[in-house]
Amino acid sequence: MAQLQPVRGTHDILPDEYARFRHVVDTARHAAMLFGYREMATPIIEFTDVFARSMGETSDVVSKEMYSFTDKGGEELTLRPEYTAGICRAFISNGLQQHVPFKAFGWGPMFRFERPQKGRQRQFHQIDVEVIGAAEPEADVEVISVAAEILRRLGILDKCVLELNTLGDPESRVGYRKALVDYFSAHVDKLSEDSRRRLEKNPLRILDSKDEGDKKLVANAPLIEEFLTPTARDFFNAVKDGLGNAGVEFTVSPRLVRGLDYYTHTAFEFTTTMLGAQGTVLAGGRYDGLIEQLGGPPTPGIGWAGGIERLVLLSNPLPVPPRVIAVVPIGAEAEAEALKIATELRRNDIPVELAYKGNAGKRFKRADKLGCFAAVVIGGDEMAKNVVVLRDLASGAQTEVPRDMLVGQLKRLQA
Repeated sequence: MAQLQPVRGTHDILPDEYARFRHVVDTARHAAMLFGYREMATPIIEFTDVFARSMGETSDVVSKEMYSFTDKGGEELTLRPEYTAGICRAFISNGLQQHVPFKAFGWGPMFRFERPQKGRQRQFHQIDVEVIGAAEPEADVEVISVAAEILRRLGILDKCVLELNTLGDPESRVGYRKALVDYFSAHVDKLSEDSRRRLEKNPLRILDSKDEGDKKLVANAPLIEEFLTPTARDFFNAVKDGLGNAGVEFTVSPRLVRGLDYYTHTAFEFTTTMLGAQGTVLAGGRYDGLIEQLGGPPTPGIGWAGGIERLVLLSNPLPVPPRVIAVVPIGAEAEAEALKIATELRRNDIPVELAYKGNAGKRFKRADKLGCFAAVVIGGDEMAKNVVVLRDLASGAQTEVPRDMLVGQLKRLQA
């Protein structure tokens, strides 16, 4: 029988790795809570149209990377490739317009069919922050500040650079779109096939192209800043000033864009040089046209998503976990008492290892293997005196402790 392996582009998250994975999620959740964000979750599967409408029928994600299928009822469904569209759909479906600004935090698995590489898998995981219903630049500042605070608490903010740009307002985009069409039309013979298709319909999508030839042309393309309206320029200045007041450092990157029409104003990425070619740690932007595009009322929004696997790769070593206590019964008559002791300790938030079987010697060996720092030993003599023996597993020193003082003694040792 062939050796069983996980599907290509997926991997098992074993306990040691999962501890770091959970640390990223817990840190992000706590930081988001400090800014007033509430956790939510959307289904892993959505109607395909949710993503096709939000990401664009011709985008690489929709046309090449989505895991889409027809279910047994004939419905066209897709495993979610990103979180924002699902949260916006939930905002519309659940009639949350009366709760704006709606501030959400979420996390979970995403799915894209692409070439697996370091920090990028076909099943990957993201944390996500969204604010729906706030048109003010202060919302942009807050959303970016949440991201910076998460990175700071993970100990990796100094490994990242915040790149910031503006995409302008719809009025700014009219003149910019014409300038892009004129520029790329003069070089149409050098454009990739995908970019030639996008030239008339959505030239901003060319700016997102991964084709190396397209990238060379994009490097000399007109910049949005030349076409900003006074309103758009004031908005961007307010975001920059707000980030300065919040103590969040940034670099303006005029080539940072989002190709879809519903993106406006702020676009940003936290990037690093420590993950090879895949340098984006988290990315987001303002999407004031997305809710309307999905069939809802005109509603502004801004958010970001960050890859948990990449954050794990960057993160510092975990905080020292609570130290584990072994409970070791001596003789069959002490088994029941050992279970009572273990139960009491766990209810007092003291981690306990209680082996299922084996003599005392085997149990001590297992406790040592698991890194337990002390053992509570209970046998017939101890039960008769209503005490336990507390043994330091490093030095071998041991003392008798009255049964009713055990929790307090272990709390002091744990601290």
